[in-house]
Amino acid sequence: MAYPILYSFRRCPYAMRARLGLYLAGKEVELREIVLKHKPEPMLAASPKGTVPVLILEDGRVVDESLAIMQWALAKQGKHALLLTHEPGLQQAAMALIDANDNSFKPWLDKYKYADRHPEQSQEDYRAQGERFIALLEARLSEHDQLVSDAASIADYAIFPFVRQFAHVDNHWWQQAPYPKVRAWLNAHLQSTAFNAVMKKYPTWLDSGESFALLQQ
Repeated sequence: MAYPILYSFRRCPYAMRARLGLYLAGKEVELREIVLKHKPEPMLAASPKGTVPVLILEDGRVVDESLAIMQWALAKQGKHALLLTHEPGLQQAAMALIDANDNSFKPWLDKYKYADRHPEQSQEDYRAQGERFIALLEARLSEHDQLVSDAASIADYAIFPFVRQFAHVDNHWWQQAPYPKVRAWLNAHLQSTAFNAVMKKYPTWLDSGESFALLQQ
């Protein structure tokens, strides 16, 4: 039986997001782990932009945006609670948070992580810009256990891989930063069964020629 093919890179937060969506949906795919310096030709033929994740469906359609992969998988498997389909107010709040993560927070995160490539400002300045989003999450988590309610939703799974990356830039600073709610929320997700399942290491596809079934729940 043929399954959708997912090109992924283990440490990329966008790829983590896609793998989480597929795992939470219980949607089995053929996982092909890549190295970004050596992108496979079949992946580039399917998605010339050359970034992961890339999902090739059984009918040949290509989904090459991480959030779209999450939405496709969760909708296909009827995971309406995670998508907040029946709660339009919460769904709107979730989508607004994801948009802020992707379009406001992520650019500052990249500059914070690679501050030596962006000498226009100091690393601390870039971190301070990123902290605006972290402070927003802290405020939300002071009201709920998760970002939009007490139950985890697409917002939590789509965002925490990026907060993980932010925390890892300077873990000593992070552990003392004034964001205890975000720290606890992040740690809980990092210790979850879902995250540990999708972070399993696999040989790269170009080196091994092997694909792997992404674990279901």
